[in-house]
Order: sequence, then C-alpha cells, then structure tokens
Amino acid sequence: MDLSRVVWRRASRSTAEGDNCVEVADVPRAVAIRDSKDPHGPKLIMNRDDFGRLAEALKNL
Repeated sequence: MDLSRVVWRRASRSTAEGDNCVEVADVPRAVAIRDSKDPHGPKLIMNRDDFGRLAEALKNL
C-alpha cells in the first residue's frame, strides 16, 4: 500500500518530549501506524475494528 500521500497525526497519548511517539493515518478501510521518530521505518496497517480494540486495550493499561 502506498502511504506517501497520507496525512499522519500524532496520537493524543504521545508525549511532548518526543519519546513514545506514535502517529496514525486513515487509509481506505484501515488505520496505518508508525513511530514518529522513524517515519521511513516500518508501518503497521490494521483494519479499523482491530485498531479500535487495540486502542481500548492500551487505554486500560
């Protein structure tokens, strides 16, 4: 999947100091996730339902 034109946004729980920064982008029928410190590194793409479950699980940590 070509992610060169997606708009990335920093996750609301990422810290302002720059560590633990996660960015997400909406893509057709999915959500892309990347490490903001390594924007050219690997990306994780998951369907919206799975992403929602992951986000809920992480909120409860």
